[in-house]
Amino acid sequence: MITIIAGTNRPDSMTLRTANLYHRFLSERGIENQVLSLENKQVWERGASMLAIEQLYLIPASKFIFIMPEYNASFPGILKVMMDNSDIKKAWWYKKAMLVGISDGRAGNVRGIEHMTAILNYLKTNVFYNKLILSRIKDEIDREGNIIKIETSKLMEQQVEDFLEF
Repeated sequence: MITIIAGTNRPDSMTLRTANLYHRFLSERGIENQVLSLENKQVWERGASMLAIEQLYLIPASKFIFIMPEYNASFPGILKVMMDNSDIKKAWWYKKAMLVGISDGRAGNVRGIEHMTAILNYLKTNVFYNKLILSRIKDEIDREGNIIKIETSKLMEQQVEDFLEF
């Protein structure tokens, strides 16, 4: 099972649209996967909501795809809080992760990708080498969640194919 984490709680986000594209790529290949949107999720404490997220999305996954927008030269705090309130050994240890950074600007959240890489390494999660950086996301994916540039689609699909072999 692969869990795709849309790493923001902002409504109507490009992050969720991007996560849904990865969901489609995996589903077309017959790969069992699910999208975890942090929108309207209560992850601020280790309560019933967080325990349900853990049981449904984190523990069953052997691999994760993190779609992370840039927030203040890193990634959203809601994503870090969710990770901090999870059972680290059950949720993250010895699993695999792929990282995708998105931004409206030209850096594509490269700093956030490196920050998350360090965190995942600490959590004993193996991070896939091919980290996709999607800059100027509104030029890459439209409001309906369709890929605008064919080159972007090819990069995303190749990243998925390689991650499946990882």
